[in-house]
Amino acid sequence: MSSDLTFIGLFLQASFIVQLVMLLLLSVSVASWTFIFQRSKALNAARTEMRQFEDKFWSGADLNKLYQELSSRAQLTGMGSIFCAGFKEFVRLRKSNTPTNGVVDGTYRAMRVSMSRQVEELESRLPFLATAGSISPYIGLFGTVWGIMNAFIALGEVQQATLAMVAPGIAEALIATAIGLFAAIPAVIAYNRFSHQVEKLENSYGNFMEEFSAILHRQAAAQAQQV
Repeated sequence: MSSDLTFIGLFLQASFIVQLVMLLLLSVSVASWTFIFQRSKALNAARTEMRQFEDKFWSGADLNKLYQELSSRAQLTGMGSIFCAGFKEFVRLRKSNTPTNGVVDGTYRAMRVSMSRQVEELESRLPFLATAGSISPYIGLFGTVWGIMNAFIALGEVQQATLAMVAPGIAEALIATAIGLFAAIPAVIAYNRFSHQVEKLENSYGNFMEEFSAILHRQAAAQAQQV
C-alpha cells in the first residue's frame, strides 16, 4: 500500500465506492453552503422589510395611501404583502355591503393565505438542510465501513501484516466520515437557526394580522353605524 497520506493521495487510493461517497458528500456540502447563504440573505431581507413596514404603518400613515404605495411595487413580500391582501379584501367586502363580521372574517382569511405563502417561501430549502444534516454522517459512515472492510481484505492477502500497511487504507476510509460530518454540522446549525428565525417572523406576522384586524373591525363598525 502507498504511504501517501495527503487528502488527494488518500482520495485517489480509495476504492470506487468510497470515492463516490466522498464526491456525493462534497456535493451535498457545496449545495448546503449555497442554500445557507441564500436563506441568510432572504431572512435578513424579510426582517428589514418588516421593520421598515412597521415603522411606516405605526407612524399613522393613511391606509389608502400606504396601500397604493405598496401595491405599485413590482414585487411585494413579507408584512407588506399581508397588509395589501387584507386591505384589498376589506375594501372589496365593504363595497359589496357585507356585514361587519363578514368583512373582518374575510379580511383575516385573505391575510392568512398571504402569510402562509410568505412563510412557505421563507422555509424553502430548509428541508434540504435538515435532510443533509441527518443523513450525511450515515453516508460517510457507510464509506468508512466499506473502506475499512476493503483494507482488511487486502491485509489478509499478505503474509506479514504491519501498521504501515493497514494505516493508509483505514485513513482513507475515515476521511469519508470526516467529510460526512463536515457536510452535516453546518447544515444542522443553519437549519436550527433559520427555523427559529422563520418562527419569529411568523409570530410577528400573526401579531400584525391580529392588530390590523382589530383596526379594520373598528373602521367597519364605525362605517356601519353611519349608514
